[in-house]
Amino acid sequence: MIIRYGMLLCAAVVGTAVAGGGSEPLPLKARILSNETAHIPAQCYTKTEDVLGGAHNPCYACHTPSDTPNYLNDGDLQLAYDFPLPAERNPWRNLFEDRREAVQAISDEEILAYIRRSNYLDDDGNIIPAATLASVPPDWDYDDNGQWEGFVPDAYFRFDAEGFDRAPDGTLTGWRAFAYSPFLGSFWPTNGSTDDVLIRLPEPFRRNTDGALDLGVYKTNLAIVEALVREADVPIDPVDEIGIGGVDLDKNGSLGVAQKVVYDWAPLEGRSMWYVGQALAEQHSGRIHLAARLYPEGTEFLHTVRYTETEGPVAYGESVKIADNRLSARMKEVRYARKRYWMSYARLESRMAGELKEKHDFPDRIRTVRGNLEAGVSNDQGWVYAAMIEDADGALRPQSYEELVFCIGCHSGIGATTDSSFAFPRKLDADGYRRGWYHWSQRGLRGLPEPVRRDGLPEYAFYLETNGAGDELRENEEVRARFFTAEGDLIPERLDALRQDIAELLYASPERALALNKAYRVIVKEQGFVLGRDATLAPFGNVHEVVEGGTATGVQEAVSGL
Repeated sequence: MIIRYGMLLCAAVVGTAVAGGGSEPLPLKARILSNETAHIPAQCYTKTEDVLGGAHNPCYACHTPSDTPNYLNDGDLQLAYDFPLPAERNPWRNLFEDRREAVQAISDEEILAYIRRSNYLDDDGNIIPAATLASVPPDWDYDDNGQWEGFVPDAYFRFDAEGFDRAPDGTLTGWRAFAYSPFLGSFWPTNGSTDDVLIRLPEPFRRNTDGALDLGVYKTNLAIVEALVREADVPIDPVDEIGIGGVDLDKNGSLGVAQKVVYDWAPLEGRSMWYVGQALAEQHSGRIHLAARLYPEGTEFLHTVRYTETEGPVAYGESVKIADNRLSARMKEVRYARKRYWMSYARLESRMAGELKEKHDFPDRIRTVRGNLEAGVSNDQGWVYAAMIEDADGALRPQSYEELVFCIGCHSGIGATTDSSFAFPRKLDADGYRRGWYHWSQRGLRGLPEPVRRDGLPEYAFYLETNGAGDELRENEEVRARFFTAEGDLIPERLDALRQDIAELLYASPERALALNKAYRVIVKEQGFVLGRDATLAPFGNVHEVVEGGTATGVQEAVSGL
């Protein structure tokens, strides 16, 4: 039930100062950890057994038998807590705070005005944090050279009909929004946050063989990446295969007009796939690589986490009320990932074998992570992660080293990811609305059918049944009341509605959305992110304060999360 720990990568200093614990807060650019296991998330401390001794399994969503080239296969962590000694006491103390009085002091009008004011774009459409980083404050400048050399936010969130982001002058930024089935639990609006994800491929993927920017080439390359990551054919708008570099996209044995990218990658059997345009020449030269379930080097993701706006309520059934939820203008976080270098299947397998041996030989050794707030942090699998988060007044600031280490566990240490990513493998099918290339501001979750697991079972219903709750921490009483009887049985009528519309489960009521928005605002004012980012009102009773490594979860048999 806990993330595997990586090999010791470099020396790191473990600090004793803990935010909110009475000591002075650490400087933002300090490279020390007040929580030396910051990469182990709060969800890993969930109590899996209820008061009657029944076992529930939220763990499978992350810890599951994996697909090559993710060689982790950590389904065994569904069966026992696998903590090293320093992690046995739960460091996420925000889970045990009582914020009801502080939340009650914030009026509905105050929180609505706050979340409706953008901290990312000013009134003229300019990117606020980019302007701040152009004259980097000294306490953000890690190497004290007077320049910010890390990621600078450059998406304008002005999307055209194909999901491409455009600057105010109409030029492409390279970012493209896509719609996806939200991953289980944390990023459902009912659990406290809305979010979106954009993808960007490097310049050669956007240019034709003559070197000119070519939207048709870019869309085709994005479809090729989608086919590789999902290991499936992808429908596309008609494309002249000769004009994009002479690549047989549909694998019909001749060059003509293709209307789909056929997934057919088996290099040991002599079958490969190729990018198009300028990226084809880069692939031939060996500067860009291609393999199933891996992104090419230079791939970028932009992930914003936001508060929840609500419209409604809208009545469904006799007693259930649910409001439409949407992204707030204000951003809680702006998260960024870039694939900095390529790792082959062999390198990834060798790395995982070494990590597992390290865990076996030194079970209490703590993973350390290379990086800092300016350069970002490495997951040791080719990716670097950087992010911004709200300061006490609500402006976006760089995340500290410790706040970034928080990201690494989920993006490098679980079986559920595909090349360290969550959202893109869950992209909506290309035969649907706008081929799945649109932003949630253009069309929300309302009306999307429930995703289906590989075994044919409805994914969210399986999660509710296996977990006995609607969140990893098993504390969401609104979902419990909406989908479960008092005896803990699922309500068939609610599952029927869910199959047709995932908003039935994922959306929060206006009351819950407002309360969780206020609770998170209190955490922002405290700047207590190193103690946890989950929006909580009352102390959680369903998480362990202390749990010994090796303790059985009570789950008798591991299940697949895929």
